[in-house]
Amino acid sequence: MDIIPVIDLKAGEVVRAQKGARHLYAPIETPLAPTSRPDDVVAGFLSLYDFRAIYIADLDAIEGHGSHAETIARLETKFPSVSFWVDAGVGDEKEARAFLAHQRSDLVLGSESLRDAETLAALRNESRILLSLDFRGDEFQGLACLHEDESLWPARLIVMTLARVGSGAGPDIDRLHDVIAKATRCHAIYAAGGLRDAEDLVLLHAAGVQGVLVASALHDGRLNAMTLAAASGRTCRIVRKKGEP
Repeated sequence: MDIIPVIDLKAGEVVRAQKGARHLYAPIETPLAPTSRPDDVVAGFLSLYDFRAIYIADLDAIEGHGSHAETIARLETKFPSVSFWVDAGVGDEKEARAFLAHQRSDLVLGSESLRDAETLAALRNESRILLSLDFRGDEFQGLACLHEDESLWPARLIVMTLARVGSGAGPDIDRLHDVIAKATRCHAIYAAGGLRDAEDLVLLHAAGVQGVLVASALHDGRLNAMTLAAASGRTCRIVRKKGEP
């Protein structure tokens, strides 16, 4: 199973996410890092475990009043062994192509930000693209077709339950099962929101997800190096069409 640490960037600092209420996010205090500077927090994650990928939510860009592009470029240079997954509020194909041309990071297209389905249709076969299916409560955030039309989905999907982010409420297993049931093609599905501890990792593994995005459980010490090593050694199935090998 892939464990993907998360950093949320706001006004130049890493903030602690709480149930998707972004206006309440405050600079993070964590035993993993001496400050809330992005460089320090990424280094703190890597001191805990040799993570292959780290997810970045550029909250200023998502909300349309700024960008952390320079910060992200610095992190790409400083941590060359890490594959960053970046949600920068990209809304159309032109913005997506510009990102892919100038950043080495993988691009997360958030359903809450995408302005049309044509963008996803044009980009779904790009190897550096992920789609985040974003939910607030029971409500899907974005164009309905992005959730309903599996033919639009790229190879990697994030199922993001915003109300569970930083809540300790546990993963949204029912919603994950719903997405997995729709995935008749080969997809790697990642859970995001609510992870509590190692028992949840076992639960997610049994559900068939490829990996999970996590922040609070790392900062709070509920996942340690031994747990991460054990979880990363588990092989999760990729959802395949019935009858495929």
